[in-house]
Amino acid sequence: MKIRLYLLFLLVTTAVFAQQKQVVTSIDTIKNKIGAEFKLSIKTTVDTSSKVIFPKLKNFGALEVIQSYPIDTIKTDGRYELVKKYGLTQFDSGRYVIPSIKIFINSKPFLTDSLLVEVANVKVDTLKQKMFDIKGIAPADNSIGDWWKYLLIIALIVGIGVLIYWYIKKHQKKKLQEEIYKTPIEKATSLLDTLEKKELWQKGEVKAYYSELTDIARNYIEEAIEIPAMESTTSELIQGLKAASVKKKMTLSQEIIENLERVLKQADLVKFAKSKPLDFEITEDRNKIQKAILTLDNSIPVEVPAEEDVLLNEAQRQKQIQIQLLKKRKKRIVTAVVSVAFLLVGTTTFFIVIKGFDYVKDNVFGNPTKELLEGEWVKSDYGNPGVIIETPKVLKRVDLTKTLPKDGMALVKEMQSFAYGSVSDHFYLMVSTLKYKKETEIDLKKSMDGALQSLEAQGAQNIIVKQEDFETKEGIKGLKAYGTFQKIDDDKQSSVKIYYEALLFSQEGGLQQILLFHEEGDTYANTISERVLSSVELKQASK
Repeated sequence: MKIRLYLLFLLVTTAVFAQQKQVVTSIDTIKNKIGAEFKLSIKTTVDTSSKVIFPKLKNFGALEVIQSYPIDTIKTDGRYELVKKYGLTQFDSGRYVIPSIKIFINSKPFLTDSLLVEVANVKVDTLKQKMFDIKGIAPADNSIGDWWKYLLIIALIVGIGVLIYWYIKKHQKKKLQEEIYKTPIEKATSLLDTLEKKELWQKGEVKAYYSELTDIARNYIEEAIEIPAMESTTSELIQGLKAASVKKKMTLSQEIIENLERVLKQADLVKFAKSKPLDFEITEDRNKIQKAILTLDNSIPVEVPAEEDVLLNEAQRQKQIQIQLLKKRKKRIVTAVVSVAFLLVGTTTFFIVIKGFDYVKDNVFGNPTKELLEGEWVKSDYGNPGVIIETPKVLKRVDLTKTLPKDGMALVKEMQSFAYGSVSDHFYLMVSTLKYKKETEIDLKKSMDGALQSLEAQGAQNIIVKQEDFETKEGIKGLKAYGTFQKIDDDKQSSVKIYYEALLFSQEGGLQQILLFHEEGDTYANTISERVLSSVELKQASK
C-alpha cells in the first residue's frame, strides 16, 4: 500500500513539475545509423516581451552539430511558443549522452533535459555489395577564395573611372586657362594682368615673377616680330630685335630697347645670381616691359590685306569657329559618358558593399531561378492518385515507362509523370503517380532506395542521403529524403553539387512521388522548394 501511494505521489509531482517546466526537450529518434541526423528540438513558451537566447554550439557533447535550424515561432493566447531545432550526428557507433545545455530567458538560465541516443553500425553484405579501394584525397573547394578576384576587378574598374575623370577635369581646366586670343598684344596684355593678380613677388617669389614676366615679353616678340626670342640670350635677343626693326621698318627709340635690355638683364641676375631687387624696382621693371610691348606693337607697320585675303581669312576664321564648336560638343559628350560611367560604377560598388555581389549580379544580369520565384505560380492537380501542388510553371506530361524494368511495369496498372525542366537545368521538378494492378503493401523506404538508385543510374555521383518522416497539412504521412549529389558536365569537364528533396506517399493500390533538385547554395531555388513542398495536397486513389 505504501509503495502504491509513493508511486501515485511520484506520478502526481512529476505531472505538476512537467506543467511548470519552462523548457521541453525532445528528439525525433533515439537510435540512428552512423552519419545519420538526430533532430533535437527545444521548445519554450514565453510572454511576447520575453527575450530568449538559444546557444550557438558546434558540438553537443560527443555529437556534432551539422545544422542549426531557424527558430519556429507560434503565437497562441498572447504568448509565443518558440521551437529551436538542431541537426546532430556522430560518425562512430556507440551510445552517447546529449548533455543539458543552458537556455536564457530574460537573462535567467534554464537547463534542457539530457538524452541518451545510440549510433548503430551500418551492416554491409559483402556478397551483394561490391567493395572498392579508398579514394584519394580530393582537392578542397576553393570557390570562396575567388572573392578576391571580384574585389580586384571592382577596384580596377573604380580606379580606371577615377583616373579618366581626373584626366578629363585636368584637361578641361588646362583648356580654360589657355584662352584664345586674336592678336599677340591681346595675349601679352592679358597675361600681364593675370601675373599681377597672382602677387608672386609680394609673397616672396621674386624669381618666379621675373621668369613669367620675361617669358611674356619673349613670347610676344617671337609671335609678333617673328624672331626666336625664347631660345636666345638677352644680348642675342636685343641684336635680333634691332635687325628686325630695320628689316620691318619699325620706328623704335633707343630708350625702349635699353629699358627692355635692362629688365631682361635684371631678370637674369634674379634667376641665376639670386639678386633681390627692391619693391619699387620690381614695379618699374613691370611697367617698362608693358611699355616696351605696347611700343613694339604700335611700331609694327600695318599691311592692308587684299580683298581676297580678307575673304580667305574670314573663311578660315569661320572654319576655326566650327572646329572649336565641334571640339566643345565632343568634350561635353565625353564628359557626360564618363560621368554616367562613373555614376554606374559608384552605384554598383555601393550596392555590392551594402547588398552583396550576388544581389547585384542577379538583378543586373538576371537569374533563372529568381525569375521563376517571382513569376506567376500555378496550382494544379496531377496524376492518379492525384497530387495537388503549386509550382512556378505548369508541369508537362513526360513518359517514364520506358525507363522502368519490364518486370516492374508488369505490376503497374497506370503510371503518370509530369515535370518541369530537365536534369541539366538550374531547377528540376517532377510529380509521378502509380496505380498497381493489385493491392500491394508498399515499403516506402525500399521505394525511396529505388528512386535514388534510378537517380544514380542517370549519372548522379556521391549521393548523400538523409531521411525523415513528412506530414502534409491534412495530416497525411509520408517519407522524405534529402541531401546532395555531384552532377558531371562532360562538355565542360566539371561537376556541380546538387541539392535534392524527394517525397513518397503510399495509398492502397497507389504511390505518389515528388522529386525536385537544384544547384546547392541557390537561395532562390531553396525558397521555391519550400513553397512547393508546403503546398502539397493528396487525393485518394480512384478505382
